[in-house]
Amino acid sequence: MRAEATAVLEPLWQAVLAPERLAAANGATCELPAALESVRDARRFTRATLQRWDLGALRDSVELVASELVTNALRYAVPVGAPGAPVGLSLVRWTSRVVCAVRDPSAIAPVTKDPDFVAETGRGLHLVESFSENWGWHPLSGAGKVVWALFLTPGPH
Repeated sequence: MRAEATAVLEPLWQAVLAPERLAAANGATCELPAALESVRDARRFTRATLQRWDLGALRDSVELVASELVTNALRYAVPVGAPGAPVGLSLVRWTSRVVCAVRDPSAIAPVTKDPDFVAETGRGLHLVESFSENWGWHPLSGAGKVVWALFLTPGPH
């Protein structure tokens, strides 16, 4: 992303990194426990939020990306049997963009693997890259990280 685009979107990044500051109209966050059902709940939460924002055209792409990011967090970043809700999913809209962000307790960067089209796993971040405008990650102060994907909203900009 170009430097000028990053500067324009700075308020969006601040909301992604501190979802507790989100206005209800511009963002939504849910906490997810370390359980397989959390991926289904992430998709349901994403679908309902996009519907409330009248952004149904983004539904398939953002749902897919949300489920991939939550799956990666549960698979690689959350200790087995972690108590509570160690994964947070946030959706933030800002002008002509929506960000899907997943917070987890690990400081280890996500790694894109070489594609193996025969394997049943390992293509998640390739899907994230394919379905979003841009994606990345940011370490959190203290502990953990946020992995995010950016989507351009449909319509005139």
